[in-house]
Amino acid sequence: MRERLFTAMFQGMVYPQIWEDPVVDMEALAIQPGDHIVAIASGGCNILSYLTADPGRITALDLNHAHIALNRLKLAAARVLPSHWHFANFFARADLKSNVALFDEYLAGQLDDESLRYWQSRDAFGRRRIQAFARGFYQTGLLGRFIGATHLVGRVLGVNVQAIAAARSVEEQQAIFDKTVAPVFDHWLLRWLLKHPASLYGLGIPPAQFVALAGGQNMSDVLRQRVEKLACGFSMKDNYFARQAFGRGYGVSEGGSVPPYLDARNFNAIQARSGRVDVRHESMTQFLARSPAGSVDAFVLLDAQDWMSSQQLDELWREIGRSAAPGARVIFRTAADERLLPGRIADQSLAAWTYHEARSRALNDRDRSSIYGGFHLYTRNDA
Repeated sequence: MRERLFTAMFQGMVYPQIWEDPVVDMEALAIQPGDHIVAIASGGCNILSYLTADPGRITALDLNHAHIALNRLKLAAARVLPSHWHFANFFARADLKSNVALFDEYLAGQLDDESLRYWQSRDAFGRRRIQAFARGFYQTGLLGRFIGATHLVGRVLGVNVQAIAAARSVEEQQAIFDKTVAPVFDHWLLRWLLKHPASLYGLGIPPAQFVALAGGQNMSDVLRQRVEKLACGFSMKDNYFARQAFGRGYGVSEGGSVPPYLDARNFNAIQARSGRVDVRHESMTQFLARSPAGSVDAFVLLDAQDWMSSQQLDELWREIGRSAAPGARVIFRTAADERLLPGRIADQSLAAWTYHEARSRALNDRDRSSIYGGFHLYTRNDA
C-alpha cells in the first residue's frame, strides 16, 4: 500500500527544481567536447547545466510525463526567448504574470503536441498549468508543496524557517540554526511524524529508501544532520538549494546564486547548444538496450537505483557495461552512505569498473544540495 501511494503521488509534477548539484556532477564527469551523456532528466536543471561544459549530445530520459514537458519547455525557451532577461524571468523568478504572455507568444508554437497539451491543460482550480510560472513555479509540484509544508510545521512549532535565508554569513546561519531550527528536531510531534515513511514522500523518498536513509537511527536525528549541512555548510548567497529550501526562491534580486543554466554568462552557450539535447519518455535500461555498443561516455543515474530491485540493478548495469565507451564515467547518489552495488549486481559487471571512494566522498562533501548520504563515481577500467 505504501509503494502504491508513493507511485500515485509521482504521477504529476514532482521536481520543479532538481535536487542534485550540477557543478559537482560536471567536475566528476569531466565532460569533453563530443561526449554523449545519458542522464535521467528529472526537473532538467542538470541537463541544461551540462550544456555549459560543451558535450556533443545529451539524451535526457524520464518516465514522468510532467518532467518531460518541463524539460522540453526549458529547451524551447533557451532556443527562442529573445534575451537572458526573459529567460531568467521565466525560470529564475518564475512568478511573473508576463511569463504567461511569453509562453503564448514565443513558446507554445515551439512545443510538441504532448508537451503543449500538458501546459495548456487545466488544474483542479481551472487554471492553465503554465500559469504556475506567474504565481511561483518553485512552490508547486510535490517537492514545492513539501517545502511549503515544512514551513507550516515550523510556524506551528514557533519557528520562522525563513530567517536563515536572510543571514549574511555562515556564522550567522549556524547561530540561527542552533537557536531556532535544531530544537525542532527534538519536538515529540516532529519525531512522531518522521517515524512514518509517508512523511518524506515529498522529497521523493520511497518506503524502501526511507529505511536506507535512516540506517538504524531515528529519522529525526538523520534529517537534523542533513538539514544542518544544507543550512550552514555553505554561504547562503552561494547555495541556491538552501535559498529555495529556506527562502522559497533563488533570491535573484538580492544577488543570490542560480543553477549554471540560468547564469547570464552561460546564456549564449545554452542557447547555441540547446539543440544537442534529446528528451525521451523511457527508462534508462530501455534506452541503453537499444543503443550501440560503446556509444555512451557518461551516465547520470541520480538516486534512481535506490528504488530498484537487485534484478533491475543487474539489468541496468549489464546495459551500462555494454553501451559504455572506453573511459566512460557513471555518477549517482544514494540516500544512505553506502556503495549500493556490491553484492547486488553480477561480479563481472562490477569488475569492469573502478570505484573512486576518496574522490566520491570529497565530492559528496561539496554537494550543496546536502540531502544525500553518498555521491558515487565509477570509471570504466579501460580508460
